[in-house]
Amino acid sequence: MSGLPSPMVAPDPTEGGHVPVMLAEVLATLAPRDGAAYLDGTFGGGGYSAAILSAAGCTLYAIDRDPDAIARGASLAARFPGRLHLVEGRFGDMLSLMAERGVDALDGVVLDLGVSSYQIDQAERGFSLRADGPLDMRMEKSGPTAADLVNTLPEREIADLLWEFGEERHSRRIARKIVAARGDAPFETTMQLAEAIHAVMPRDPSGMDSATRSFQALRLKVNDELGEVERGLAAAIRLLAPGGRLVVVSFHSLEDRIVKRFMRDAAGRAPGASRFDPASLKKVETQAEFSLLTPSALRPSVAESSSNFRARSARLRAIERRAAA
Repeated sequence: MSGLPSPMVAPDPTEGGHVPVMLAEVLATLAPRDGAAYLDGTFGGGGYSAAILSAAGCTLYAIDRDPDAIARGASLAARFPGRLHLVEGRFGDMLSLMAERGVDALDGVVLDLGVSSYQIDQAERGFSLRADGPLDMRMEKSGPTAADLVNTLPEREIADLLWEFGEERHSRRIARKIVAARGDAPFETTMQLAEAIHAVMPRDPSGMDSATRSFQALRLKVNDELGEVERGLAAAIRLLAPGGRLVVVSFHSLEDRIVKRFMRDAAGRAPGASRFDPASLKKVETQAEFSLLTPSALRPSVAESSSNFRARSARLRAIERRAAA
């Protein structure tokens, strides 16, 4: 399994016609084969899972922390009896979740990071700026909500949160407004928070809603998404069999930075290896347990970016465990 195969024509994965971001590139990179075992660590709407199962006579384990996603997957499991195994939990816990099912090695792992379109489209989940709903944002429907954070954290902690997880340059201004507004009435809905942010934020020249980064920051914090990415990557490479591949699609710089650094290090491309000494760099890479399949991130096609707004920021990176000597 060396090098990247040519792109496949991706099947339409769901009855509703929803096609996940960079589906053709994910399939081409993963290269599913008959008799192999794979893991979709972010099941969501089941798009990647359906496409993988359609591409080869393989077995697939699909993890999701959202109980609604697992419930939606029942119809897909019925389409692939005995081949699709739905697992409720976090992909960062995939080692223990697979061990419980007697699985200690996989031929491939796919992770589509971030929030699913199903969660965004449901106003009652509180992820979206497009429709009013409770200020929730919990993927698992348990634990502290986004409302809990904005209503209880000190101003400085809110500002730090917005800067660290949203890269929001106006974090202090927004935090000051949040604390002042909650003194009149606690935040309960997404529109309440969005309106408070809009009141102190200049219009973004890109056309992006000026509350987007703040909402992203709260979502990442509520669900510990960056920590989950780090745990998931570390667990995935431990599960990969020789020749197995890890394919990750990320959607913003914080996620992609973690993935890029992790894969670079796994492939032996640590900063200590000098690019000015090709011989020594090649030696380090040859001794590494993994090879980098994507020296530079793959990006969606112009056509996909034009037709699917969510695809525009997507980046795909992949590594492969070297075959045993």
